[in-house]
Amino acid sequence: MEKSKIKAVVFDLDGVVTDTAEFHYIAWKNLANRIGIDFDRTFNENLKGISRMESLELILEQGDMAERFSPAEKVALATEKNDEYVALINDITPADILPGILDFLQELKDHGIKTAIASASKNAPAIVEKLEIRHFFDYIADVGAIPNPKPAPDIFLVSAAHLGAHPSECVGIEDAAAGVEAIKAAHMMAVGIGEVEQLGGADLILDGTAELSLNEISNAFLEFKNGESA
Repeated sequence: MEKSKIKAVVFDLDGVVTDTAEFHYIAWKNLANRIGIDFDRTFNENLKGISRMESLELILEQGDMAERFSPAEKVALATEKNDEYVALINDITPADILPGILDFLQELKDHGIKTAIASASKNAPAIVEKLEIRHFFDYIADVGAIPNPKPAPDIFLVSAAHLGAHPSECVGIEDAAAGVEAIKAAHMMAVGIGEVEQLGGADLILDGTAELSLNEISNAFLEFKNGESA
């Protein structure tokens, strides 16, 4: 598709390719409640798109417990949460892929557009394997080797480099405000999946993954590039 001039598409995982948000919520809630901190779905929204340790720090601040635990104890708490999360996602299957994603991935592959996963989750490789879609991705970012987490652009810049693409030739897809901010900081076109209120910084906002299509994103990409050169 010549008009697109898109060389690569970089995907967040949770909320874009599959939805494991409920598992994260359950694991965080159980941990927070165990140490005496109230945790509900409203507060859980603050954890979207950020790292495990950052999420833990926000939860501890919520309960005025930020100074109560040593660095080693905080690592142990985060590990406890992750162990429960891993157990919960153990039964994830290809049926948990979000609507439209398989067709969109195939469309990108058919047009020779490179793809990557840029997830804040250290479990991303295992989840992609369970979803049986590893063959669609040219690269999965190792979040443990990324210097700065979202909303810093590092994970998107590293992904673009591994795909052999300049950031200006890439499109990033996210469902979290921190992720959209990271994409924009990387000087990529940002596609947001979700509500305008949370993702207003994105160049294109879609209600859901079923709306993803190369044609629509290509048209938006042309507008994005024209805006850059204006």
